[in-house]
Amino acid sequence: MQFMSRRLVMPSDLNYADSLFGGRVLEWIDEEAAIYAICQLGTNCLVTKHIGEISFEAPALVGEVLEFGLVTKKVGRTSITVTCLVRNKATKSTICLADDIVFVAVDPITRQSTPHGKTMAELEAQTREELKTLNLLHSALE
Repeated sequence: MQFMSRRLVMPSDLNYADSLFGGRVLEWIDEEAAIYAICQLGTNCLVTKHIGEISFEAPALVGEVLEFGLVTKKVGRTSITVTCLVRNKATKSTICLADDIVFVAVDPITRQSTPHGKTMAELEAQTREELKTLNLLHSALE
């Protein structure tokens, strides 16, 4: 699982108990998972079809930095299923886990599902190449 996105918990993100509002983190998860799926499939014509089990493990407080880890779980003909783990950047403690987030590729005109043409093997190879590029960039900055 790669943790490549971060968010700062702001006062406007809190609930009545002064911790991160569950609805806000779900919004972030849907957005982060969609961006991940868009990058994996190479199309922004995707819709969220399903979000499976969501488990809230610990509160997040104002000022904490959260990081979002995403991994491809399954690839279908028109869909991609991902898992998202939200954790506290400093402590690495799990805040929330959202499993079985399903996105479906749709035709931009008809809005009907359409094959995306990717396989799990292709996406794994693509991810390895992206990580190599990031590692090269990181090495150049040192």
